[in-house]
Amino acid sequence: MELLYPFLITFTLVFFSELGDKTQLLVLSFSAKNKTKNILLGVAIGTFLSHGFAILFGSKVACFSSEVFQFYLKIFTYFSFVLFGLIGFLPKKFLNSNQTTNNTSSKSGLLQRFSHMKLNCVFMVALCILVGELGDKTFLASLSLGFEYPNSKLPLILGSVCGMVMSNFIAIFCGRLIGNHLKQDFIEVLSNITFIVFGLLGFLNLLI
Repeated sequence: MELLYPFLITFTLVFFSELGDKTQLLVLSFSAKNKTKNILLGVAIGTFLSHGFAILFGSKVACFSSEVFQFYLKIFTYFSFVLFGLIGFLPKKFLNSNQTTNNTSSKSGLLQRFSHMKLNCVFMVALCILVGELGDKTFLASLSLGFEYPNSKLPLILGSVCGMVMSNFIAIFCGRLIGNHLKQDFIEVLSNITFIVFGLLGFLNLLI
């Protein structure tokens, strides 16, 4: 159970956060011309490299810290989850400042250039995931989870990879159904609520 809990937390956060994300939309563009198994393999490799690095880095920092420092790291982790969720509810006009827009546009442009390169499908998707996830909400969540569960690196990485693969798998095969019945705003709200709930549960666990 000690290993299953970190896996489920990471899986849930990554799964819901990836739905409708820019990297998932890019993966969907690959699905028209490439085999699904190759796309999902690329997603798994890219997630393993990007989120895996975040989790390993977070766990290393936590392992070299004292118990008092670990306590404050947990507070930071839970606070970051709640903060990610609350920021998601802010009006998009407020979030899209010039700097944010420019950064997002430059990253999106870079991903689009990668997608048009004549490379192996698996490598191309992995590269897009690796670049697209750096600094993203799910990447920062993986970093925080590394702080929280420094002795559960493998379950965290597996949960992150499985969450990304499952989310993109559903998007590829049920894209039309999701697009017709689940609006983007609803998916974003669900993702934000998931982050807030896990953050509040973490704070509750510290008080008990």
